[in-house]
Amino acid sequence: MPALSVATGGVIDGGDVTIDAFFSGLVEAVQPAAGHHRAGLEAVLLAASVPEGMKGAVIDLGAGAGVAGLCIAARCPEASVVLVERDTTLTECARAALARPANRRFVARIEVVETDIANRVGLSDGMAAAVVCNPPFYRARAASASPAPSRADAHVLGETGLDPWFRAAAALVRPGGTATVVFRADGLDLVIEAASNRFGALDILPIAPRPGMVAHRILVRGVKASRAPLRLLPPLVLHDDDGNGFRPEVDAILRHGAELSSVVPSWNSDRNRTS
Repeated sequence: MPALSVATGGVIDGGDVTIDAFFSGLVEAVQPAAGHHRAGLEAVLLAASVPEGMKGAVIDLGAGAGVAGLCIAARCPEASVVLVERDTTLTECARAALARPANRRFVARIEVVETDIANRVGLSDGMAAAVVCNPPFYRARAASASPAPSRADAHVLGETGLDPWFRAAAALVRPGGTATVVFRADGLDLVIEAASNRFGALDILPIAPRPGMVAHRILVRGVKASRAPLRLLPPLVLHDDDGNGFRPEVDAILRHGAELSSVVPSWNSDRNRTS
């Protein structure tokens, strides 16, 4: 999804950036204009997966320029947010976003930590109530890598796949806390394999472009130390049969910060506990 409004924003580390508005301008992100992954639809849906009443720390793992984390902080007034990213240009963008006047009402609850998910310098095990993650989507052998190294790095999984992401999430979240990932639908097997023995009570939400079409994205949430079984939820459908506009209930998520469970009632927090 393109940002809801875009304006040239300036220069960071010698490169052009844009100021991208989300939630009808209630959130502003600073993102590189080119050469890096630019967050949109997946990041906002990931943010919507977190309940408004969330308390405690939420870690946006591999946060990029911080779009998902910014949207979580805007939506969840009792949550603190930690943006974890290793790319210096993107952490500079995230810190620049914290200085935007549009974000002043929630920036005091956001911290930017520049570190790799394997080392997690500056982070503590068990510190988070929830972890959200928008990892690279593609296997190295299957992807056509971007010529821009930073963009390719954001799109292509390493040889160990999703395992490092779920290992980090399991270390950072407390027992009974959650980890939520947005991924491509045909990679569900990778998600389940990486979550195995770390998270239970997996809720799988298919995301389909139009009614009757095959899902192209998934949201998967798991609960640390839970033994509850997996659930496959009804799909979230983005568009009607005709036209390119989002369905009204999806538009409420993208433009107004509505909670995902208000659109898909089965996506709720009743399994966010050890069982």
